[in-house]
Amino acid sequence: MAVALTEAEAAAATRIFGDRLGLAIRYVEHLATSGIERGLIGPREVPRLWNRHVLNCAVVAELMDDGVRVADVGSGAGLPGLCLALARPDLSLTLIEPLERRVTWLHEVVADLGLDNVEILRARAEEAVGAVDCDVVTARAVSALKTLAPMTIPLLGGRGELLAIKGRSAAEEIEKAAKILRKLGGTSTEVLVAGADVLAEPTTVVRVTVDRR
Repeated sequence: MAVALTEAEAAAATRIFGDRLGLAIRYVEHLATSGIERGLIGPREVPRLWNRHVLNCAVVAELMDDGVRVADVGSGAGLPGLCLALARPDLSLTLIEPLERRVTWLHEVVADLGLDNVEILRARAEEAVGAVDCDVVTARAVSALKTLAPMTIPLLGGRGELLAIKGRSAAEEIEKAAKILRKLGGTSTEVLVAGADVLAEPTTVVRVTVDRR
């Protein structure tokens, strides 16, 4: 099922995905078909797949250094993990997802797209600690930062970054999570904007820098 792009979305997608745009289009087709059939995406989201989901997630890659190892917690339909893998083939992604039907779908999509920079781990985040080596942990629509931090930061092994895609409540979430972030080794927390030069509505990201050395 082809999902039409607006002129602005097509321009943004071309800049973000470059010569991998064809793969990104196929990924969106998966979301719009089997993703809906298996309950990973709601049918009402189809018109917004590019703008609200895929492009919104992919621009977070601009906040990452070359060649870093990324663990995506609660990957679900591959948001943001697969978007990052498509936008940045230099990144190494581990998609962490506990639900079997979602893991099965992710395996199918990764195989179809031929992505060799993606591994999939069926586990809860806390079960993956020690099993994943990563420099960056990502999460989107998992939980509030106060709850998300204890689930994700331990995956870093004491040093790295948490990049959590958030909305307008980002600053409020940081305030409520301040104590737990310090306890987990957070040395700085900031609200960033990704995709300002390509998206009409840039993505809000909370970056927590961790160093427990």
